[in-house]
Amino acid sequence: MFLINITVNENITAEQHESLFPRHAQWFKKYFGAGNFLMIGPYTDFERAGVIIASAKDRDELMAILAEDSYFPDLAKYDIRKFSPNMIAENLHQFQAF
Repeated sequence: MFLINITVNENITAEQHESLFPRHAQWFKKYFGAGNFLMIGPYTDFERAGVIIASAKDRDELMAILAEDSYFPDLAKYDIRKFSPNMIAENLHQFQAF
C-alpha cells in the first residue's frame, strides 16, 4: 500500500487549476472504481493539496497510475510513501465527509 500526498504547485493560476481539476477528479474516480485508490480526500487546512491511500502491486504500477493525473509530473508534488497497515479500524466509514 502507498500513502500519497499531492500538493499542486503554488505557481499554477486559479484558471489553470480550474481547467485541470475536472480531469484530476475523473482520474480519482477511475482508480477509486478500479480499487486502486482506497481513500481520497483534500486537506481541510491546506488548499490545493490532499491525500490518497492506494493499493498497487508495486511502485511501477503506482507510477503508471500517477502518470495519468492531469497535474503529473510537473504541476504538483507527489510525496509517495510505501507502508504496511498493521491495524485497520472497522468503523472507517463514519469518518467520511459526505
